[in-house]
Amino acid sequence: MICYPSGPGQLEALILGDAQHRHRGGRFPSTFQRVGMAASARRKKLIEVSIPLEAINIASAREKSIRHGHPSTLHLWWARRPLAACRAVLFAQLVDDPSSWPDRFPTEEAQDAERKRLHKVIERLVPWDASNNEGILNDARWEIARSVAWNLGEEPPAKGAGKAILDYLQAKAPPVYDPFSGGGSIPLEAQRLGLRAYGSDLNPVAVLIGKALVEIPPKFAGMPPVNPKAQAELKHGRWYGKGAQGLAEDLRYYGQWMRDEAEKRIGRLYPKAKLPDGSEATVIAWLWARTVRSPDPAAKGAMVPLVSSFMLSTKEGKKAWVEPVIDPDAPDGWRFEVKTGRLTKTDEDRLSKGTKTSRGNFVCLLTGSPITDDWNRVEGNAGRLGERLMAVVVEHKRGRLFLSPNVNDEALSQSASPTWEPEGELYAKAIGARVPAYGLTTWADQYTKRQIVTLCTFSELVDQVRARIALDAEKAGVSSEDARRLADGGLGAAAYADAAATYLGLAASKLSMFASTQARWRAGEAKTAPGYGRQAISMVWDFAEINPFAGAGGDWNEIVSGSARAVSEHSYEGRANKILNVDARKQEERSVVVCTDPPYYDNIGYADLSDHFYVWLRPTLRSIWPNLLRRVLTPKDDELVATAARHGGRKEAEIFFMEAMGEALKAMRQSAVDAEPLAIFYAFKQSESGSDGITSAGWASFLQGVVDALLVVDGTWPLRTENATRMRGHISNALASSIVLVCRKRPADAVVVTRAEFIRALKREMPDAIDDIRKAGVGPVDMQQSVIGPGMGVFSRYAKVLEDDDSAMTVKTALSLINRVWEEIENELDAAFDPETQVALAWFATYGFDAKQSGELITLANAKNISTNVLFASGVFQDLHGRAALTPRGELPKNWLPSTDKRLTVWECVQHTARVLNAEDGGGTAAGRLVADMGSKAPGARALAYRLFEIATQKGWAAEALVYNELAQEWPKLEDSGHPLSAGKPQLDLL
Repeated sequence: MICYPSGPGQLEALILGDAQHRHRGGRFPSTFQRVGMAASARRKKLIEVSIPLEAINIASAREKSIRHGHPSTLHLWWARRPLAACRAVLFAQLVDDPSSWPDRFPTEEAQDAERKRLHKVIERLVPWDASNNEGILNDARWEIARSVAWNLGEEPPAKGAGKAILDYLQAKAPPVYDPFSGGGSIPLEAQRLGLRAYGSDLNPVAVLIGKALVEIPPKFAGMPPVNPKAQAELKHGRWYGKGAQGLAEDLRYYGQWMRDEAEKRIGRLYPKAKLPDGSEATVIAWLWARTVRSPDPAAKGAMVPLVSSFMLSTKEGKKAWVEPVIDPDAPDGWRFEVKTGRLTKTDEDRLSKGTKTSRGNFVCLLTGSPITDDWNRVEGNAGRLGERLMAVVVEHKRGRLFLSPNVNDEALSQSASPTWEPEGELYAKAIGARVPAYGLTTWADQYTKRQIVTLCTFSELVDQVRARIALDAEKAGVSSEDARRLADGGLGAAAYADAAATYLGLAASKLSMFASTQARWRAGEAKTAPGYGRQAISMVWDFAEINPFAGAGGDWNEIVSGSARAVSEHSYEGRANKILNVDARKQEERSVVVCTDPPYYDNIGYADLSDHFYVWLRPTLRSIWPNLLRRVLTPKDDELVATAARHGGRKEAEIFFMEAMGEALKAMRQSAVDAEPLAIFYAFKQSESGSDGITSAGWASFLQGVVDALLVVDGTWPLRTENATRMRGHISNALASSIVLVCRKRPADAVVVTRAEFIRALKREMPDAIDDIRKAGVGPVDMQQSVIGPGMGVFSRYAKVLEDDDSAMTVKTALSLINRVWEEIENELDAAFDPETQVALAWFATYGFDAKQSGELITLANAKNISTNVLFASGVFQDLHGRAALTPRGELPKNWLPSTDKRLTVWECVQHTARVLNAEDGGGTAAGRLVADMGSKAPGARALAYRLFEIATQKGWAAEALVYNELAQEWPKLEDSGHPLSAGKPQLDLL
C-alpha cells in the first residue's frame, strides 16, 4: 500500500528527512518519490536526469544545412523540429535512468558510468549520417527494448537481433503520439526508433504531409516498382530494394511522364532564349519587377519600377546587374539593360539598393521623387500595379548567363490564359499576411497567368497519371481484388495508385513555392529562392519566375526527385502507424507516450499560410482524400494560434489561446501512459529572456497552463538549432530556439504548502539538481533555462503554493523565486572557494583582467584574511609595483601541473585548463590531463567556470564568456580523455 503525506508537516518530514530517506550517495529522490510514490510505479527516465545537450544541439544546428534527402524536401512545413532533437528526446523519454535500477547499478559511481554510456549512444544516434545507419539505430532500439523488458519483468531480445528487437518494440513498447504533428518530425523519428508512431493535426495539409512521411511508406514496404520499365528489368532478376524504394522508383518514372506530358501541352510558354551569337539556350528564370504609376506629375503618369536590388550576381569575377536606362523611345521613358563586368564598391552598393529606400518605400526612377508605401497600397488596391521584365537567366556551357529582356518575352508570358484558377481569398489580417494590403487579395493574385497555367496543368495530370499507375500495378501483379481506396485502408492496386498520386500531388503543390510571385532571386548564389522562407506572405517587389522544364533548381524533376529520395531514405516498418485529422483538444488516444511540438502563441499563422498549398491540393487530390480535403480552405477558428483579428483583440486572443491550450494539455495528460514522462517542445524567443529569470508573459503563461493541467514540470532542456553550440557569436544571441519541457502527471492528492516551505524545498533540492545538470555537460549559457526544470519540479508537484495572503502563487512568481534561489546557491559557492580564488573572483567581477592600484587588492585581501604576498606568490595575481592585476592566461607558466603546485587554487585550475584547451596543438588531450591531475579540486574548478561565465555575461565581456562556456561544456569530455572513470569519486573540495 502506498501512503501519501497528509499535510505540509508530513511532507516536510518526508522530503527533508535524514539518512534513511536519502539515496544516491546523499541525493534526494525523484519528484514522485518525494511525494510518496513508489519507485516501482514510475521509474525515472534518462531525460529526467541528464542528456548530452551539447551533442544534440550541434547535430540539430548542422541539420539546418541538410537539403538532399531530408524529409523536409517532400514538402514545406513551417518551424519543423530538428530530427536529431526529436530522436534524442524520444530515446531519453523511453530509456530508464540508471538510478531507477539500484539492484543493477547499486552505487552512484555505477550509475554515473551507465549514464555516460547511454550518453554515448545518443551522441552516436543524433548526427545526420546516423539517420539510416542500421547498426546505430539497432543499438538505440535495443536500449529502449531493454528498458521496456525490464519494466515488464522480462529479458530483452538479443542485442544484435534487429528483426526480433523491432518485433518486440512493436508488440510491447507503448506507441508515441504527437497531437500537433505538423511536419511529422516526431512521428517519423518514433518510427525510425522502431516504435508505433501516431500523430494528428487539425490542419489537413500537415496531416497529408504526415501521412506521406509516416503512414503510407510502411504499407507498401518491400514492393517492387510497378512501372513498365522496372518490370521489364525485373524479369531478369529479383527486386532487392528495401523499405519503400520501389514506390520511390515509381515516383521518378511517373513524375517524368508528367513532366514530358506537361511540356507537350504548355512547352510553347517556355521557349529557349536567343543568344547574341544566334544560338539558343534554356531559360532558367525570368526576373520581374513590379511597377506603379509615379506620383510625381513631372513623370507624366509613367509606370516606374519598384526594385529592391538591381544585382543579378555578386560572385567575384561573375558580377552581373540590371542597369535602368532612361530612354524616351521606350515604354514609359525607360528600359532595363543587363550588364556584366567589374563594379566599384560604391556602384555595387548603389545597385544593391535598387529603387527601394525602406520597407514599402521607393523613389521614382524618372524624377527621384519619393514613392511612399501608402501610395503603393492605394494604387495596388485600385488594381494599378504592373509588372516589367528585368532580365532573363539562361543555362549555357559557360555557366549562367543574364540577358536583357525583350518585348516578345513579356508578350508570351501575358498571353497565357488559364482555364481555371485556385479558389479562395487571403485573410487580410492573418499573421504575416502583407500582400492583401496592396490589393493582392485572392490566391490567384499570387501568380502570373503563365504560372497558373503551369500549376493547373500539373494538377490535372495527377489524376491522369493515377489511372496509368493503377493499370500498371494490376499488370505487375498487385492485388486487384482489394478494391478499397487508400483512405479506406486498402492495400491493392487502387490504393497503391492513390499512394503514388498523393506524392505527385504534393510535388505539384510544392512547385507552387517556386512558381509564384513569392519566389525571389538570390544574387549571392545566382539562383532562385522559393517563397515562404520567412513564414509570412510578404510583398515581393522583384520576383523570379522559374522554368519548370529547365532542369535547374525548383523545376519539376528536382521536386519529384527530392520527394522520391525522402520516401526512399526515410521509410520504416510499422503498419500500425497513423496520422489523423483531429483537434488536439478532442483526441482520444490512450496509453501513449506523448511527445509534441505545439504551436506557440502568435509566432506562425499555420492555417493561413498553408492555404497557399491547400488551394492546389484540394482540386488535385480530393478524389483520393475526400474527407481530409472536404473544406474549401483550411480550418481557422479552432486553430491554436492567437490571431488577434479572429478573436476580437489581443486580450481575447490570449484568453482563447490559453484556454484552448489548457484543454489540449489536459487531453494529453489523459492520453499519456503513466510509466513515461511527457515531452513538450516550447518555441522560445530571444525577447523572452528577462533579468528576473526568463519570466516573459508568453513563457510564464504557457508554464501556468502546464501546471493547471495537473502536470509536474520535471525538467527543462534548452535546444539551439540556429547557431553553433560553442557560441561563435554574441552571447546574448545564443539562447535556445526551443525548450523541451519534461512533465509527469501530478498525483490527485498533492498537498498544499506555504511560500516559505516552497523556498526551503528549493534551497534543499536545487544544489544537487544543478550539479547533475552540469555533470551532463550543459554549458553555462544554457543554465538559466535548464535550472527552471528542477525548480518548477518543486513548484508544480504541489497542489498549490500559498502566498502570505493565502492566494495561490503564480508561475511567474515561482520563476522569479527559482532564479533568486539559484543566485543564492551560486553566491554560497563563492564563499566555499579557497581564499585566493575568492579574492580573484571578487577582483574579476569588478575589474576583469585590468590592472588597478595595489590598495584595491589590499582591501580585498584583508576582507578574506589573506596577505597580498600570498596572492602574488600563488601566481594568481601579478605585482606591478604599485599596481596589481590578475595574471593573464597568456602569461601563465607553460609547464604548470596541479600535482606539483604547493598551494593549489581553484582559480589556477580553471585558467590553466582554459589556456591549454585553446592551444593549437593537442588542446583537448592536454587539458584532460590537467583535469585528471587536479584530483579533488576538479569539481570546484568546473563550478568556477560556470560562475565566471555568469560574471562575464553580466559585464558584457562576450569573448571572455565564450572561454568559460566552452570550458564548462567540454568538462565531461576532459574528464573522459584524462582518465577512465575512477572507482572512488572525489568529494567536492573547494578549499
